Amino acid sequence: MNEHIFNFIQKQTCATICCVDEQGKPYCFNCFFAFNSDLGLLYFKSSPDVYHSTLLKKNPVIAGTILPDKLRTLLVQGIQFEGEVLNEQHTLMGHASAHYHKKHPMALAMTGDIWTIRVNHIKMTDSTKGFGKKIVWNRAEQSSLVEA
Repeated sequence: MNEHIFNFIQKQTCATICCVDEQGKPYCFNCFFAFNSDLGLLYFKSSPDVYHSTLLKKNPVIAGTILPDKLRTLLVQGIQFEGEVLNEQHTLMGHASAHYHKKHPMALAMTGDIWTIRVNHIKMTDSTKGFGKKIVWNRAEQSSLVEA
């Protein structure tokens, strides 16, 4: 994964994730997350009975965004990503709880399940590198591309 994308994501704490309901309408929710750059996995914790959990079980395809915890008006930075939620039996779920709770130890006191998103595509906008600069990563290509 591109080091610049990785460093940005590691510094942030909250993501917005969008899934779709039974009628194909988008539904978004916010969550604290932890990121595993080696495997391109994003972990979050959520109660199993909330609306987005039921939607994710029916359709695991998601999209999301990560913005800086502290926004700077003139220097736009952010991540747009696409991926899929892995089911509880997936082999990559093995260290999800440990990875998430290492970043958010207070979450151990809260009930809920750890969910894992396999990130397949990331587009980062980073105006600190030049106005409108884009950095793209695709799992299928396992590469980083810099666009204008």
